[in-house]
Amino acid sequence: MVTTFLALAVLSLAEAPERLPGTQPLTQAGDLASAMVDGIDRFLLRKIDESASKRPGFWNRRLTSALDWDRSIEGNRQRLCQILGLRDRPAKPPAAMEILSDTRHGPTIAEDDTVRMVAVRWDAFRDVHGEGLMLIPKGKNIHLADVVAIPDSTQSPEALCGLVPGVAEESRFPLRLARSGCRVLVPALVDRGLTPDGIPDREHIYRSAFELGRHVIGHEMNKVLAALRWFESDRESPQESRPIGLIGYGDGGMLALYASAVQPTATATCVSGYFGDRSRIWTEPVDRNVFGLLERFGDAEVAAMIAPRPLILEASQVPNVAVPPGGKAAPGSLAPQDGETVRAEARRADALVQGLPGAVPIEVVGDGHRSFGSSESLALFLNALRARLVLEKAASLPPAIGPVPDPAARAARGIRELERLDEDLLGESAGVREAFFKGLDTSSPDAYRKTIGPYRKTFEEAVIGKFDDPLVAPNPKSRKVFAEPKFTGYEVTLDVFPDVFAFGILLVPKGIKPGERRPVVVCQHGLEGRPSDVADPRVNNPAYNQFAVRLAERGFITFSPQNPYIFHDRFRTLQRKANPLGKSLFSIIIPQHRQIVAWLKTLEMVDPARIGFYGLSYGGKSAMRIPAAITDYCLSICSADFNEWVWKNATTRSRYSYVWTAEYEIFEFDLGSTFNYAEMAALIAPRPFMVERGHFDGVAPDEAVAYEYAKVRRLYAAKLGIPEKTEIEFFVGPHTIHGVGTFRFLHRHLNWPEPTP
Repeated sequence: MVTTFLALAVLSLAEAPERLPGTQPLTQAGDLASAMVDGIDRFLLRKIDESASKRPGFWNRRLTSALDWDRSIEGNRQRLCQILGLRDRPAKPPAAMEILSDTRHGPTIAEDDTVRMVAVRWDAFRDVHGEGLMLIPKGKNIHLADVVAIPDSTQSPEALCGLVPGVAEESRFPLRLARSGCRVLVPALVDRGLTPDGIPDREHIYRSAFELGRHVIGHEMNKVLAALRWFESDRESPQESRPIGLIGYGDGGMLALYASAVQPTATATCVSGYFGDRSRIWTEPVDRNVFGLLERFGDAEVAAMIAPRPLILEASQVPNVAVPPGGKAAPGSLAPQDGETVRAEARRADALVQGLPGAVPIEVVGDGHRSFGSSESLALFLNALRARLVLEKAASLPPAIGPVPDPAARAARGIRELERLDEDLLGESAGVREAFFKGLDTSSPDAYRKTIGPYRKTFEEAVIGKFDDPLVAPNPKSRKVFAEPKFTGYEVTLDVFPDVFAFGILLVPKGIKPGERRPVVVCQHGLEGRPSDVADPRVNNPAYNQFAVRLAERGFITFSPQNPYIFHDRFRTLQRKANPLGKSLFSIIIPQHRQIVAWLKTLEMVDPARIGFYGLSYGGKSAMRIPAAITDYCLSICSADFNEWVWKNATTRSRYSYVWTAEYEIFEFDLGSTFNYAEMAALIAPRPFMVERGHFDGVAPDEAVAYEYAKVRRLYAAKLGIPEKTEIEFFVGPHTIHGVGTFRFLHRHLNWPEPTP
């Protein structure tokens, strides 16, 4: 018996060609997966470098007057608001600024003859409040201007004002501005303390918000913008006019820049410790990741939106922030500022508004090595406010009157408010998606096909992100990697974009007759997987149970691609690089699969109308996204991944949530308003779609899976009248390929006979 098997194996090896007909020899050595990730990395870095030269196509600047200028950039203001998650601004300013006290202490924290300091709170948006300190001029110190002074996220308002240690006296600019005649509001930001899971609080808030089309930046901007509008409204008479200034350091500088660009309230703006070349935003802490930022905006484009109002930039020491790799948080750090880089970006901004009436050149001080809040920058800022303000040198602290607010307690209140906000937005998201899909006609499968197209286009272009580059010639290469009694295996590579290629293992069953065309199943591995996990008969990974091999033994041609979600931070960094371009990892994966399907169709033994997709885990995530975009996949099976995806990414109230895990790349901007898994399945419909679900799979509870699938079932069965084209199989098992109901589904819908038992 053994002798017979070896003879068959030798015969099969001798009969199988060393490469597939129509392909060149594949001679590339080394780890192809690693080479693929490196190539994608080069491609994305090149796209980042090219982004600035393509931005002018998104602008139609009219410089004839300030009014024409504002009108011409309004569309880009709205776009900036959208990608910053600034979507919940109230129609009215806060009614009042609350001065906080309790039954044991009065409202005053510190006071002398010229300045009084109090703790304040104000309604910002929805049920979220801003909190911080207010410094109020008094006595002979005449109140001439109002200023929002924003600290970095590593600083509390108390530290920036000198009430607690942490900031050098010369950098306590809120106190110096208050002694110079400014009423100063210092808001508290979400800080960089760690959750119990070791994730910075800013990243913790960013994760949920990002999935729901919001952002920690947008949340904080709403607080700042509400404060600016309150300053506008807080006048004793309509004729009273005091200039309003906006100044910030570090993250506060970023907020000041963005806030002044989208809402022209501030008479003058000063940005310290944040300005320059934003092309390496992917190296910064992930809470600064903005989907699509670099497509239209560098710092120069944002700064130009402030014109003709004055802008002062201070190149100073940046906050000491570094998140190391290896934990659950996204690695990132802040590079030192370089004065010449700041000046170069400022010159680029000035060039964008050259000729605009009233525009003055941006003023830049500092070389990047000095502390923030210098006398030079503050004097320029006060002068730009045009209110007869003279900078006071003294920054001495007024005598204490009452206790200093507890920054930790305030920070915890702020985080709880934002968590509740995101849970509210999550609860509303299903209704938002339903309204988004109101243009879909489900009266018949034909009407459905006609109206689902625009949604598919939106999904790929606006949600996933689509590169405009055409696919290059595939230049297929192959080599035989093993031969089995029932099939032969080939490693195949295909070129996709410059530096980007696809590869995988093709299993070709023995006994295909001349002129016969077989169905193909594309079998997709999961996170950190390889084609060999799926298609190599010598490898038996228990998660996959050799499902490509089993299907090849049943007579299907199978192709098992290498998707680039491998090598931990290396691939997650690809997502970081893609996001600022308005792209994602699937902006590369989908073109790879387009090339794969197009090439498979050219093979003489393949039926081009019968190519299906079947993926597990991250491969199941792929099964929801790739066939949603590529209609040449005639069916899709999602195994060990399907669930209430937006909930899994946004909730902070479930142990199943990605908010607490190391998958920091998993969050996709604004899925909550557009495409949950039921909506992605709607992009696959009316093609056959199936879910494979183990009862003990830790991805999500059965209830969440069944809840989301019920919407899919209703679409297929009740609305389109094709219940036979969808099903779900629950089985007693873990996170694994079961291969029972799904195999039957493949045989039925790919029209290939099941083997005789």
